[in-house]
Amino acid sequence: MTYQNILYDVTDHVATITLNRPESMNAISYKTRDELHDACGQVSADSDVWVCIITGAGERAFCTGLDLKERAREVDDATFFEKRRVRNRSSMQGQNMPVATMEKPTIAAIRGYAVGGGLELALACDIRVAAEDAKLGMFEVRRGRLGGGGGTQRLPRLIGMAKALELSLTGEAVGAEEALRIGLVNKVAPVDSYMDVAREIAAKICLGAPLSVIAIKEAITKGIQLPLEQGLKLESDLGLALSTTEDQKEGSRAFAEKRPAVWKAR
Repeated sequence: MTYQNILYDVTDHVATITLNRPESMNAISYKTRDELHDACGQVSADSDVWVCIITGAGERAFCTGLDLKERAREVDDATFFEKRRVRNRSSMQGQNMPVATMEKPTIAAIRGYAVGGGLELALACDIRVAAEDAKLGMFEVRRGRLGGGGGTQRLPRLIGMAKALELSLTGEAVGAEEALRIGLVNKVAPVDSYMDVAREIAAKICLGAPLSVIAIKEAITKGIQLPLEQGLKLESDLGLALSTTEDQKEGSRAFAEKRPAVWKAR
């Protein structure tokens, strides 16, 4: 599939989706949103893809959120409110849902600004790697917006209510080291190697059985929202489903034979 506003590549079971509008600091236009959704679908449908990295082109930004210039032109359109009613929430929560609901692990590789909807996109990923020059923040309050891409819900779940309120109500950004300290990102790396760090994490994930990776992600991301008893049942059910897979048998054989496992994702 050919895209205009993103780049898509698969290497060694890792898909990389790159927002490719550096002249607009990788702001998400309607076209970009639609292509991101299509690329997520491509990741989900490809059994040869086990992990997905999402990043932004250029040195200035991972993503600065919605393309506000496009939205400003739209507001001037007399049919704006009717169009928005028809779209419902497709440009808000729906924008990040294909990332947030992807069964395969996702890694956000962040350089420069990840603000507003750009931070919400990073929050929809499972793991975040930041370059040392990264700036992360929720700027919506300074634009008369709430955001609506999941930031008010995912941010406090990740870093706690007090810090989430501080970032969201002040609209101030934090640097990479502070983001690491408060648990907003998993790793900080030099600007010339942050993508290497993201790929190293992806490669380590690929050492595990793909179906086990998917099940473990589901057990954690769904289980944390459940009472403990229900979470334990979810874990048990997923473990039982894995017990009949070819890969679990291969894992046992590989251990007994002291060799690397050869996964088939089935």
